[in-house]
Amino acid sequence: MTKKPKSVKTWWNEIKQHRYIKSILVFLTAVFLYVMMLGNVIPEQLDIHLSDTAEEDIRSPITIENRQATEQLQSEAVDNVDPNYVLKQNYAETQGGRVNDIFELVIQVKKDQTTSESDSEEDEEEVDEEERLEESLNSVKDALSSGTSNQLSDETIITLLETSESQLVLAKEATSNTVFEVMSEQIEAGDLQEARDKVDGLINISTVSNRLRDAMVEVGQFAIIPNYVYDRDSTERLREEASENVEPVMIREGQLLVQQGDVINNEMYAQLKLVGLLDESLNFYPYIGLGLFVMIIMGMMLYFIQESNTTVKNNNSHFLMFILVFVIVTCLMKVTSYTELINIAGVGYVVPVAAGTMLLTLLLNTRIALFSSVLYAIVGTVLYSQDGASSFNVTYGFYLLVSSLAGALFLDTSNRITRLLKAGFLVACINVIAVLTLLFIKGLQHNWIEVGSHVASAAFSGIAAAILTIGLLPFFETGFSILSVSKLIELSNPNHPLLRKILTEAPGTYHHSVVVGNLAEAACERLGENGLLARVGAYYHDVGKTKRPHFFIENQLRQDNPHDKISPQLSTTIIISHPYDGADLLREYKMPKEIVDIAEQHHGTSLLKYFYHKANQDVEQPLPESQFRYPGPKPQNKVACIVAIADSVEAAVRSMSKPTPDKIEAMVNKIIKEKLEDGQFDESEITLRELNDIALSMLETLKGTFHQRIEYPDEMKKGGKEHDDTRGNHGRDEHTNK
Repeated sequence: MTKKPKSVKTWWNEIKQHRYIKSILVFLTAVFLYVMMLGNVIPEQLDIHLSDTAEEDIRSPITIENRQATEQLQSEAVDNVDPNYVLKQNYAETQGGRVNDIFELVIQVKKDQTTSESDSEEDEEEVDEEERLEESLNSVKDALSSGTSNQLSDETIITLLETSESQLVLAKEATSNTVFEVMSEQIEAGDLQEARDKVDGLINISTVSNRLRDAMVEVGQFAIIPNYVYDRDSTERLREEASENVEPVMIREGQLLVQQGDVINNEMYAQLKLVGLLDESLNFYPYIGLGLFVMIIMGMMLYFIQESNTTVKNNNSHFLMFILVFVIVTCLMKVTSYTELINIAGVGYVVPVAAGTMLLTLLLNTRIALFSSVLYAIVGTVLYSQDGASSFNVTYGFYLLVSSLAGALFLDTSNRITRLLKAGFLVACINVIAVLTLLFIKGLQHNWIEVGSHVASAAFSGIAAAILTIGLLPFFETGFSILSVSKLIELSNPNHPLLRKILTEAPGTYHHSVVVGNLAEAACERLGENGLLARVGAYYHDVGKTKRPHFFIENQLRQDNPHDKISPQLSTTIIISHPYDGADLLREYKMPKEIVDIAEQHHGTSLLKYFYHKANQDVEQPLPESQFRYPGPKPQNKVACIVAIADSVEAAVRSMSKPTPDKIEAMVNKIIKEKLEDGQFDESEITLRELNDIALSMLETLKGTFHQRIEYPDEMKKGGKEHDDTRGNHGRDEHTNK
């Protein structure tokens, strides 16, 4: 036997739910973003040479330091620092000490010579005077440093050696004092000779011979040295400080490097090369940076989707729809970014970015739309850098953020055309305010005609977003089977074929469903759930009764009850089948899954108490409850739980002969309690507090007058005692015993 080929619908459903489909979509979206933004980050390469005439203004795409210019300024600052000199006050004392040392040395040599002569024997020949003087001279010169001995003439040393000790002491004091006096003043290297000349004038002692005075002058002049000297350490420190105080020469992002019509000189050419506009080698950094930028965006997107409790997390179809809206908005921003190249002021503000958040608000929820606003703004900062020097245009990023946020916040759950247009008008107003804010902060450097162009573009953006949303919404709703507000409103139309079928074939069920819808909608809105979904789901929840309408009490009117003529087991089979008959019928009419689920789950696994007790009245061995329970599933969400409670409450209250507020309250609380104890809410996330709010909401709604029905006893008992349902109410499960 050949295997039957899968239908296109089955194949597509398998593809949508594939475990790797989300990863594939994320990868494709990342590639798409990378390609879309690549042209905005690749450095522009100019074909320009020295002495060429610039055909347009050229601005720097980056902020970078001009090291060559900075070093030149630092060199100039260092050169402007004069050498630092300091006055060495201690030099006067030091040099005076040197003078004393010279005289003391001469005195000591003379003493040594005298002692040597007295110790020699009497019969030794007398030493020649010249040899003795020569010996003394050599002794002095040997004791003196080479520098000193070279500076002092032999004549001066001999004169000192031939002078008496008393004269030497006098000469020492006079010469030392003269040196100290001269060096007490500031002596620069250039003024050294002038200072030495002062020694000759200051040494004026009449008690010494001219020869000794000349020797004193020579020693004094030798001792005079510059005391205002160059300080290398402090000079280097001052030059370092001067170099460090030079501000770096920066080429700022967006700075005008070459003006249109300028002839390219060496300085301009060097700057163009420095910022990479003339670099012919391939620079990989912008490509890597863009890759990291895309990774950040996709990471934010995946983290939000994973942490947010939305349908996008688990529903691949909704995720695909989210990605498609993102792609559409990105394409709109990319296309409109090129309008900046047109010489029309503010024309780039026409981008209808709010259409993306409007669509997401209507198709998914407001939370996703608000998050998408941030993504649009981040991506837009790059896409709108088309005609700018920078890779990020923060001005447009701010505008896109404000506009898209307004689209999400001003649009409620209603998608009537009038409401969409009103939201578009409000977005236009916000856009205009955002644009004026940007213009005023910059100092309004435009004339009023250009301001009007900015305002007109911003206003058009809001209206265009609303129109675009109206045009795209039906395609998304149809293509993704989205149960949007407009779809729910369409399904609530009484002229819908299924509602007309219920009305004509089971009028009692139709009336019951309308009241259940009222109860469920009010309760959902109290809990913050989708009230319109609850109402429409209630309208269709009993559509399965149209298959055998007369087996349900609300459609019997004055007819005999057919359950009186069949067994409880057969009655149970007929009653239990209606949720699943209704689900099949809804699927046949291609109704949304949410509506089908409500119809299939509104009885959960409840027990048909009446038929269960009736079947066990005349048997010895009690039949199992499982034969008289709905097969389920139990309600899977809060809306299904609310419809199930409203379904039971409506039928129970209508069956009361004389309903009073106290009796209605007791009945509502009893129904909720029994369902809770029976575990009908176990598979939903509904809480006890929410069940209490549901009860309060339904009590407020039950204000109408109900037509007469047989009142339900509290409990069905064996042996003809009290039971859940009377014979007049055959065919209703639980408190409603449908």
